Amino acid sequence: MPPKEPPRRRVPGHARPARPRPAQAASGGSRTARPAPRPAPRRTAPRPPARRPRTIRLGNPRPRLRLVSLGLTLVMLVFVVRLLQVQAVDAGAYAAKADKYRFQEYTLSAERGEITDRNGIALAASVDAYDITADPKLFTPQESKVADAPEQAAALLAPILGKQPAELAKKLRTPKSRYTLLARKQTPQVWNQIKDLKKVYGQKSQPSAGGNGINLLGGVLSEPSTKRVYPNGELAAGILGYVNAEGRGAGGLESMLDPELAGKDGKIRFTQSGGRQVPTAGSQGTPAVPGSNIELTIDRDIQWAAQQAITEQVKKSKADRGYVIVQDTRTGEVLALANAPGFDPNDLSAANAAAMGNAALQDAYEPGSTSKVMSMAAVLEEGKAAPGTHVTVPNRLHRGDRLFKDDVDHPTWYLTLNGVLAKSSNIGTILATGRLGATQAESNEVLHSYLRKFGIGSPTGLGYPGETPGILAKPGDWSTSQQYTIPFGQGLSVNAMQAASVYSTIANGGVRIAPTLVRGTKGPDGRFAPVPRPEESRVISEKTAKTLATMLESVVDDQEGTGTRAAIPGYRVAGKTGTANRVDPELGRYKGYTASFAGFAPADEPRVTVYCAIQNPTKGSYFGGQICGPIYKKVMEFALKTLHIAPTGSDPARLPVVFDPTP
Repeated sequence: MPPKEPPRRRVPGHARPARPRPAQAASGGSRTARPAPRPAPRRTAPRPPARRPRTIRLGNPRPRLRLVSLGLTLVMLVFVVRLLQVQAVDAGAYAAKADKYRFQEYTLSAERGEITDRNGIALAASVDAYDITADPKLFTPQESKVADAPEQAAALLAPILGKQPAELAKKLRTPKSRYTLLARKQTPQVWNQIKDLKKVYGQKSQPSAGGNGINLLGGVLSEPSTKRVYPNGELAAGILGYVNAEGRGAGGLESMLDPELAGKDGKIRFTQSGGRQVPTAGSQGTPAVPGSNIELTIDRDIQWAAQQAITEQVKKSKADRGYVIVQDTRTGEVLALANAPGFDPNDLSAANAAAMGNAALQDAYEPGSTSKVMSMAAVLEEGKAAPGTHVTVPNRLHRGDRLFKDDVDHPTWYLTLNGVLAKSSNIGTILATGRLGATQAESNEVLHSYLRKFGIGSPTGLGYPGETPGILAKPGDWSTSQQYTIPFGQGLSVNAMQAASVYSTIANGGVRIAPTLVRGTKGPDGRFAPVPRPEESRVISEKTAKTLATMLESVVDDQEGTGTRAAIPGYRVAGKTGTANRVDPELGRYKGYTASFAGFAPADEPRVTVYCAIQNPTKGSYFGGQICGPIYKKVMEFALKTLHIAPTGSDPARLPVVFDPTP
């Protein structure tokens, strides 16, 4: 048997080959030919099965579309709600914010009016100035590219502005701010220095010069303003007062007349972009209205003479303070009102707070013997005595609960009523005023009525801030001692203007004219408007006033008088000395003295009143005739020459001072 073929392995994926059939013999023989042996099949490595292409099956898109639609709907809803809020609910607020940043509004400061003397000479004026400001954002490290830009800028600005570097650096570091004020009301020279410095640092910042293109001082800016100046320094500072940092009156006439002086500020509104005005957008606003100019009754030259005289004497006497008043007797206009010590309103930082007021109007003090002229006026007007009436004056006088004396010990004096005034006798004045009524109480009532008519215990009429009306109690409230001290000027109080006004009343023929400091105003239109005429009131008759003027001449002209140092060659002078015990306001009791002198000239045709008072002189004499008499003379001489007042040429009456008691 033929050997068996080994079984063939079927290769997957391949078709099995067909077997060839054996060929038939050509002859008809019955034996078939034996096929030739086939070669053994070549084995091949099995092939991997063919991969079918991968098919992607898509999910259902509807859930995704719904989610996207929902998200878009929510976003659109948020936008719609926000749009409604902006355009409907908060439209006004956002429009206001837009206007705030789109439009810039500035206040146009009104120019403050001038204060001039009676001749138009400026005593207080306003000049151009600048408020130095800065934009703190431009000094941040991000903007300036310098970590310590505020400190560097402050070090450069401090010497120019007169400020401490630390103070300026703190302002330049103001967080979240685009504006800070570095210094107020600087002169144009100061701003020019800063501009020059900015220019230098601007050039250094150029890339061509090795800089980073940022000017270290580029954020320093300015705003136009005005500055109040007082060309004469301390002259009339007590009258003028001063202004505060905001440019408003804070003392004196600057405060009293602030509505007239200040004017009315204006406003300007313009479109801005990037901090700059858009020129083509135009602007709108209201212009500022300048303040009115104020013309005072003060004469600058007479004010200077009065201030020089009182300042020198206060220093010489080492006194607390002093004042001098010069008044036109015919009009009541105050020609000078000087205080010492004073202050410079240009530099309030160096001023003494106690000297920044007007002591001549704000101090209440006992006038002393200058007040005796009112007692004499009452006696004469009531017809109780005449200038030649005899008054026997002992060395001491017992009245009530006190023993009264004169300023010097003396034997019994035999004086006329004129002599009582000339020698300033306290005892003689008590005796004379005792004749005003049948009883002391009646005398008190009569004297009180005259004191009130002379203006004691009432405001002067100036309306000056802080003015004192003085102190004058009702006669029923006078103590036992006041009944006898008030006639010679103790137990009541006045201010210096009231004391001066008493003598102006006598000089004006017995008619009191309320004193005035302001002559009128000149508005922006240039028209001068005089103030209303001051109030007038008759106090004593013209005859009594002339008699008193003649008696007052004896104080200065007669050798027995206490005011001989006030005599002026060529002029007839009427005056009265005063030396009073002074109440110390801190201790609340008497300590020291008030020295004074009051009078007018020419005595026969009065034109000018001068009053001087010095508080608490501690060196040298404290008598009014000794230290205030020379001031009166110096100031009166200057005023008479300045006003071109000639001597009258008549001789004084020289009334008798004493009488012979022998029969």
